[in-house]
Amino acid sequence: MSGNRGFIVFLMLFGVFRTAIADWNPVPTGSMRPSILEGDVVFVNRLAYDLKLPLTNVVLAHLGDPQRGDIVTFTSPADGKRLIKRLVALPGDVVEMRNKQLLINGEHADYKLLDEASEPMGNGTVLPVLHLTEKLDGDQRSIQWLPDLTEAADFGPEKVPAGQYLMLGDNRDNSADSRYIGFIPRKELIGRAERILVSANILDNWMPRLARFGKSLY
Repeated sequence: MSGNRGFIVFLMLFGVFRTAIADWNPVPTGSMRPSILEGDVVFVNRLAYDLKLPLTNVVLAHLGDPQRGDIVTFTSPADGKRLIKRLVALPGDVVEMRNKQLLINGEHADYKLLDEASEPMGNGTVLPVLHLTEKLDGDQRSIQWLPDLTEAADFGPEKVPAGQYLMLGDNRDNSADSRYIGFIPRKELIGRAERILVSANILDNWMPRLARFGKSLY
């Protein structure tokens, strides 16, 4: 009986740790390519923004403000699923996208082509991809464009409401983000993704990608 109590206490402490302090999330989709790949398991700092009552979504205290460029896990207001995206625009920002190129408060992002490649889409097709750096207001990240896809090439202009954020996938043409599900309220933020813990090639042979173990996301 004492052994069962110990196990129950362990499970409770484990639950408190994962819901209030830190978490790790397996990533099943390619919406954050090239930064995060399918099969990466990312470490999430749940204390980056808010201290929440363990095992609940009740905010006890604000610990920090989300910043442009953060990679954030959050609960989708569309269907309640947990998503991971890049925080691109802050409350009060005016955001638009023209021919895939991002503008914030009228300032155009600067793009530099890194390389060209091809990528399987999961439905048996292979499409060309462009890997680029996107730099805006001192913040720089790697993104991916699919030149053959133009469905979400234009967006806005939209002003981000108070207390909400605009999220985009780094894989801009293959991401169900704020262009589809709307702005994300702060109360839905779970934490800030910090680094890749482990990684495996789940699309091919399930071999570990050792070079990605422990890799920082910034």
